[in-house]
Amino acid sequence: MRTAIFPGSFDPLTQGHVDIISRASNMFDKVYAAIGCNSQKKPLFPLEKRQAWLQTVFAQNPSVEIVTYEGLTADFCKRNNIHVIVRGIRNGKDFEYEQQMAMANRVICPDIDTIFLVASPALAHVSSELVREIYRLGGNYDLFLPKEIANL
Repeated sequence: MRTAIFPGSFDPLTQGHVDIISRASNMFDKVYAAIGCNSQKKPLFPLEKRQAWLQTVFAQNPSVEIVTYEGLTADFCKRNNIHVIVRGIRNGKDFEYEQQMAMANRVICPDIDTIFLVASPALAHVSSELVREIYRLGGNYDLFLPKEIANL
Protein backbone atom coordinates (compact mmCIF):
# COMPACT_ATOMS: atom_id res chain seq x y z
CA MET A 1 0.00 0.00 0.00
CA ARG A 2 1.31 3.45 -0.92
CA THR A 3 1.10 5.59 2.23
CA ALA A 4 2.02 9.22 2.90
CA ILE A 5 1.74 11.74 5.71
CA PHE A 6 0.74 15.39 5.53
CA PRO A 7 1.80 16.83 8.91
CA GLY A 8 0.70 20.19 10.23
CA SER A 9 -0.83 22.09 13.10
CA PHE A 10 -4.04 22.87 11.17
CA ASP A 11 -4.60 25.88 13.43
CA PRO A 12 -7.04 26.37 11.75
CA LEU A 13 -7.65 24.00 8.86
CA THR A 14 -7.70 26.09 5.68
CA GLN A 15 -8.85 25.54 2.11
CA GLY A 16 -5.16 25.30 1.22
CA HIS A 17 -4.69 22.32 3.57
CA VAL A 18 -7.78 20.64 2.16
CA ASP A 19 -6.52 21.12 -1.39
CA ILE A 20 -3.13 19.51 -0.65
CA ILE A 21 -4.60 16.61 1.34
CA SER A 22 -7.22 15.94 -1.34
CA ARG A 23 -4.64 15.97 -4.11
CA ALA A 24 -2.33 13.70 -2.12
CA SER A 25 -5.20 11.27 -1.51
CA ASN A 26 -5.44 10.87 -5.30
CA MET A 27 -1.77 9.83 -5.41
CA PHE A 28 -1.61 7.51 -2.40
CA ASP A 29 -3.75 4.68 -1.05
CA LYS A 30 -3.66 6.27 2.41
CA VAL A 31 -2.78 9.76 3.57
CA TYR A 32 -2.38 10.50 7.25
CA ALA A 33 -3.48 14.06 7.98
CA ALA A 34 -1.32 14.25 11.08
CA ILE A 35 -1.71 16.95 13.68
CA GLY A 36 1.67 17.53 15.27
CA CYS A 37 1.56 18.47 18.93
CA ASN A 38 4.42 20.82 19.75
CA SER A 39 4.73 21.83 23.40
CA GLN A 40 6.62 24.99 22.33
CA LYS A 41 3.67 26.29 20.31
CA LYS A 42 0.47 27.66 21.78
CA PRO A 43 -2.28 26.94 19.25
CA LEU A 44 -5.27 29.25 19.00
CA PHE A 45 -7.69 26.32 18.69
CA PRO A 46 -7.72 23.20 20.90
CA LEU A 47 -6.48 19.89 19.50
CA GLU A 48 -9.92 18.29 19.76
CA LYS A 49 -11.45 21.02 17.60
CA ARG A 50 -8.73 20.69 14.96
CA GLN A 51 -9.24 16.91 14.86
CA ALA A 52 -13.00 17.36 14.54
CA TRP A 53 -12.54 19.78 11.62
CA LEU A 54 -10.37 17.32 9.72
CA GLN A 55 -12.76 14.44 10.46
CA THR A 56 -15.74 16.49 9.27
CA VAL A 57 -14.10 17.68 6.06
CA PHE A 58 -12.68 14.25 5.11
CA ALA A 59 -15.56 12.08 6.37
CA GLN A 60 -16.34 10.97 2.80
CA ASN A 61 -12.72 10.27 1.84
CA PRO A 62 -11.75 6.81 3.18
CA SER A 63 -8.13 7.20 2.09
CA VAL A 64 -7.56 10.06 4.58
CA GLU A 65 -6.93 9.10 8.19
CA ILE A 66 -6.71 11.72 10.92
CA VAL A 67 -4.04 11.15 13.57
CA THR A 68 -2.13 13.14 16.18
CA TYR A 69 1.47 12.72 17.24
CA GLU A 70 4.18 14.24 19.40
CA GLY A 71 7.83 14.51 18.59
CA LEU A 72 9.59 14.40 15.27
CA THR A 73 7.63 13.67 12.11
CA ALA A 74 10.47 11.39 10.97
CA ASP A 75 10.12 9.31 14.15
CA PHE A 76 6.35 9.01 13.59
CA CYS A 77 7.09 7.88 10.03
CA LYS A 78 9.57 5.23 11.23
CA ARG A 79 7.10 3.89 13.82
CA ASN A 80 4.32 3.66 11.23
CA ASN A 81 6.30 2.51 8.18
CA ILE A 82 5.60 5.72 6.23
CA HIS A 83 8.16 6.64 3.59
CA VAL A 84 6.65 9.77 2.02
CA ILE A 85 6.00 13.17 3.58
CA VAL A 86 3.79 15.51 1.55
CA ARG A 87 4.27 19.26 1.93
CA GLY A 88 2.52 22.17 0.27
CA ILE A 89 4.52 25.00 -1.26
CA ARG A 90 2.99 28.46 -1.74
CA ASN A 91 6.09 30.51 -2.50
CA GLY A 92 9.89 30.63 -2.41
CA LYS A 93 9.97 31.21 1.34
CA ASP A 94 7.96 28.00 1.89
CA PHE A 95 10.30 26.13 -0.44
CA GLU A 96 13.43 27.19 1.44
CA TYR A 97 11.97 26.15 4.80
CA GLU A 98 10.51 22.88 3.51
CA GLN A 99 13.71 21.98 1.70
CA GLN A 100 15.65 22.28 4.98
CA MET A 101 13.07 20.13 6.77
CA ALA A 102 13.15 17.53 3.98
CA MET A 103 16.94 17.29 4.19
CA ALA A 104 16.85 16.98 7.99
CA ASN A 105 14.19 14.25 7.79
CA ARG A 106 16.30 12.43 5.20
CA VAL A 107 19.32 12.51 7.54
CA ILE A 108 17.23 11.25 10.48
CA CYS A 109 15.61 8.55 8.37
CA PRO A 110 17.16 7.89 4.93
CA ASP A 111 14.06 5.94 3.87
CA ILE A 112 11.87 9.06 3.95
CA ASP A 113 11.25 11.10 0.82
CA THR A 114 9.43 14.43 0.80
CA ILE A 115 7.30 15.49 -2.13
CA PHE A 116 6.20 19.06 -2.64
CA LEU A 117 2.82 19.95 -4.07
CA VAL A 118 2.59 23.49 -5.36
CA ALA A 119 -0.43 25.34 -4.02
CA SER A 120 -3.32 25.83 -6.38
CA PRO A 121 -3.07 29.41 -7.69
CA ALA A 122 -6.40 30.45 -6.17
CA LEU A 123 -5.18 29.35 -2.72
CA ALA A 124 -1.50 30.34 -2.78
CA HIS A 125 -2.13 33.34 -0.52
CA VAL A 126 -3.96 31.33 2.18
CA SER A 127 -2.15 30.46 5.41
CA SER A 128 -3.26 29.54 8.90
CA GLU A 129 -1.31 32.54 10.16
CA LEU A 130 -3.35 34.86 7.93
CA VAL A 131 -6.64 33.29 9.05
CA ARG A 132 -5.67 33.53 12.74
CA GLU A 133 -4.87 37.23 12.32
CA ILE A 134 -8.18 37.94 10.58
CA TYR A 135 -9.98 35.93 13.30
CA ARG A 136 -8.25 37.84 16.13
CA LEU A 137 -9.11 41.18 14.54
CA GLY A 138 -12.76 40.27 14.02
CA GLY A 139 -12.66 40.13 10.21
CA ASN A 140 -14.42 37.76 7.84
CA TYR A 141 -12.22 34.66 7.56
CA ASP A 142 -14.86 32.30 6.12
CA LEU A 143 -13.55 32.62 2.55
CA PHE A 144 -10.32 30.91 3.61
CA LEU A 145 -11.92 27.94 5.40
CA PRO A 146 -13.59 24.80 4.09
CA LYS A 147 -17.36 25.38 3.94
CA GLU A 148 -17.92 22.53 6.42
CA ILE A 149 -16.19 24.46 9.20
CA ALA A 150 -16.89 28.11 8.32
CA ASN A 151 -17.94 30.24 11.29
CA LEU A 152 -15.40 28.77 13.68
